[in-house]
Amino acid sequence: MPILPKIRDRRFITIRRGGDLTDSDHRLLALWAADCAEHVLHIFEDHAPNDVRPRHAIEAIRAWVNGELKMMQARDCAGAAQDAAREIKAASEAARMAAFAAGQAAAVAHVAAHELGAAAYAIRAVMETSPKTEREAARAAECDWQRNKLPEQIRELVFDDQRLRNNICWFVFGS
Repeated sequence: MPILPKIRDRRFITIRRGGDLTDSDHRLLALWAADCAEHVLHIFEDHAPNDVRPRHAIEAIRAWVNGELKMMQARDCAGAAQDAAREIKAASEAARMAAFAAGQAAAVAHVAAHELGAAAYAIRAVMETSPKTEREAARAAECDWQRNKLPEQIRELVFDDQRLRNNICWFVFGS
């Protein structure tokens, strides 16, 4: 399912590329996405303890934020984490979702709007680990955890993005 909008939101395009997003807010989005993905990384690592690609993706986005890694390198790590997710197939949907969250987080270096993908996939990972009767409570708890981690400077931007893209993100941000 695509999690990016068909028409790019200029609020998630950096100023130097003709949008409205400052570099500092881009870095905050990346760090928040990394936090979301890291919060569920254990789900993937419990399933595939020897596969470090999702962890490397989270490390890569943090390194990019610190100026220690080029955008293309972070994007390559995003692709590797996505590959890790695809290789799991149906063996563990929760682990797949956690790896996808890591890949989305690393992809924020390239396209800031992937921030919501990291959050959505992380919520899906948590939901998949829960019994069906507890999935809604798990969804709400993870969503609340993520929202509590949002830096004030990007809070309204992300809340609005959640509202606008909730329908293409499995409605994980609420009904």
